Order: sequence, then C-alpha cells, then structure tokens
Amino acid sequence: MGKRMITLGFEGSANKIDVGVVTLGGTILSNPRHTYITPPAHGFLPRETAHYHLHHFLSLIRSALDIASNSPVDIDYLCYTKGPAMGVPL
Repeated sequence: MGKRMITLGFEGSANKIDVGVVTLGGTILSNPRHTYITPPAHGFLPRETAHYHLHHFLSLIRSALDIASNSPVDIDYLCYTKGPAMGVPL
C-alpha cells in the first residue's frame, strides 16, 4: 500500500479563519477555526479581520497538524481560498 496523500488547506475569506488536514480520499482529519467577532453594531472591517487572521494562523496550523497526528513533512499538497471574498483577509 502506498503513502496516504495529505492536504493542508487554508480558508480565510471573511471573518472566519480555519485550517484543515484532509486525505486525498476526502477524509477530514482536523479542521480547527477561529471567528473574528466585532463589537455589537459594527461590521467587520477588512484590515482588522486580516490582523485577526494573521494572529491566529500559525497556532491553527499547529493545532490542525497535532489533531490530525501529522507533521509538516507529511503534507503533500497545500490548498487555499483564492476568492471571491474580502481581499485583505485572503
């Protein structure tokens, strides 16, 4: 049996940022996320949302890999959200 192909995916097109670890067959091994929540009566702004995503990005990658029992050397593919969405958070 060959090596299991693993993908690390990133999504941050709006107020949520998440990182997923998925097998080529579509099995989701992990998918931790954080949500940027604004004060009441305020919409989320692209710049603040992008800063929030940046602040949580590396910890989400570590968490996703830990939950999936994988390390960076196990990753075969990277996927990300290209758009459409708010450009700055992407």
